Amino acid sequence: MTATTQNLLASQKAMINNLLAVQGALFGGFEKLVDLNLKATRAALEDVAKKSREAVELKDGQELLAFTSVLVRPDHAVSYSKDVYEILSGVQGDLSKLAETHVAEGQKQISEAVEQIARNAPTGSEGAVALLKSSLATATNAFETASKAARQAASAAESNFAAATSATLKAASDVSRAADVSKAPKAARSTAN
Repeated sequence: MTATTQNLLASQKAMINNLLAVQGALFGGFEKLVDLNLKATRAALEDVAKKSREAVELKDGQELLAFTSVLVRPDHAVSYSKDVYEILSGVQGDLSKLAETHVAEGQKQISEAVEQIARNAPTGSEGAVALLKSSLATATNAFETASKAARQAASAAESNFAAATSATLKAASDVSRAADVSKAPKAARSTAN
């Protein structure tokens, strides 16, 4: 086999491996989402069963009002959203790593091709070869800068999401605590009677 044929076969093999890796990352993320949804559905059904049993035991309007105030659980929704975000963020990270690896391999192949051209270039074409090498270096730097900016943006988005999640959980906790405090006087009145 010639070197060109071997390079073509190696390139095709690398492309197939990359496609399989992307497929694996996407399928793994899908599998995690399905698992998360099954667990969330199971927990919701168990919670509905528990709350239904508790609802049957209610005796007056105030108990009903207190009961309905604890039915809304924003902490569960926030937790679910956080889990979904983490799964999607993990898949995005895996795909980014695969893309960066693929681009790095492509850059290496292009660099080797430029070096091959430079070795075989006719006399007097040094300027064209230098321009080609300069263009390759510029493209590489542009890609590295764009990758760095994308990583910084992803990091900022993750930090903002974490801060929003924390604030939402704190607010939900405060609401839950307020609901518990509103129940306390009723419980004290019940024991006093």
